[in-house]
Amino acid sequence: MAKVVVIGGSFAGLTGALEAKRKLGPGHKVTLISKTEDFVYIPSLIWVPFGWREVKDISIPIRPILEKAGVEFALEEVTRVAPEENKVITGDNEYDYDYLLVASGVSVRYDLVKGLAEGEHNYSVCTPQHAEHARDGWEEFVKDPGPVVIGASQGASCMGAAYEFLFNFEYACRKAGIRDKVEITWVTPEPFLGHFGIDGMTGGEAMLKAFMKTFKINFITNSEIEEIREDRFVLKDGRELPYRYSMIVPPFNGARFVKESGDLGDEKGFIPTDDSYRHTKYDNIFAAGLAVAFAPPWTAPIAFGVPKTGFPSEVSAKVAAKNIVKLVNGETELDEKPMGKIPGLCVMDAGHKEVLILSNHLIKPRQFAIMLPNPLINVGKRFLEKYFLWKTRTGKANLL
Repeated sequence: MAKVVVIGGSFAGLTGALEAKRKLGPGHKVTLISKTEDFVYIPSLIWVPFGWREVKDISIPIRPILEKAGVEFALEEVTRVAPEENKVITGDNEYDYDYLLVASGVSVRYDLVKGLAEGEHNYSVCTPQHAEHARDGWEEFVKDPGPVVIGASQGASCMGAAYEFLFNFEYACRKAGIRDKVEITWVTPEPFLGHFGIDGMTGGEAMLKAFMKTFKINFITNSEIEEIREDRFVLKDGRELPYRYSMIVPPFNGARFVKESGDLGDEKGFIPTDDSYRHTKYDNIFAAGLAVAFAPPWTAPIAFGVPKTGFPSEVSAKVAAKNIVKLVNGETELDEKPMGKIPGLCVMDAGHKEVLILSNHLIKPRQFAIMLPNPLINVGKRFLEKYFLWKTRTGKANLL
């Protein structure tokens, strides 16, 4: 009997555990360790600050899903992995493994920018707690509106969520009847609008410039934030931007326990893997989703990262799980799917409008890439939310 341990209960972890168990069958043991007991559909957190979603609306307890699938669940926080001993250590227990899948997501990094951590008027939507705090700030802001700064800091990698929050914030201001009192400025380390950490797509920059003009949003590209003070942003070029509300997507490190685990990860806590998502040193360790180390294959004046959320997380987890099953079954030839060659599949909510983003590869070169605006309705993202929550609730991780 093989023992497979999966660390992480979000997109990659849940997908990897369910797929490994489905393919391995009852003769092998799969255990998922997570410090949280709910799966949260993170892409919908952008709606929580405006009261368009409650966290409970997009949360599902994972224990029943795993138990139905025959996966053991441990509600614990991993403190360290001992790769040479094939052990995962938590605060209370040790778990032996034959194969390990690290799908532990990220930790927020605040040290790159002074004042980036959540403050009185500075918010984030990275976690449910962050999103609910941002709602508290929004409710106060509506009573006394003023200038707003939204965007991403240098080193960030989740530009799409920041763009979505920007356009939803602008729409929310119009709905609240305060738009004429709010000057909005978008700041981004991207060299051009619509880079998204994937080197852009044909027509993307022109489309987003048109959006900025239509919605009367100022924008600053190649932005590097020096400091976020109580009432203003100070950029490295000396410009100062006053604000009463801000939402800045921060940079990420890997999970904290990775840094406590010797050479399991790199200096930022991400797991080095080959294109099969197998660790470059430890043959029985795999990684998926945000935990994977993936250096940008492009250069830019200001450093920032590549998005690995959503579809890339699922695909990499499925590849990793399939390869673990192959090794358990004595096979040596592993499947490969480089992160950059995973298809791009995204619906960007542009504030009661949407943009469909489709490409055959996440990173160039691509043979197909398109951004399709839908200025009338925004049903695509809501459909994906309902579909993924249904798929997760029923344990059908094998579906697209």
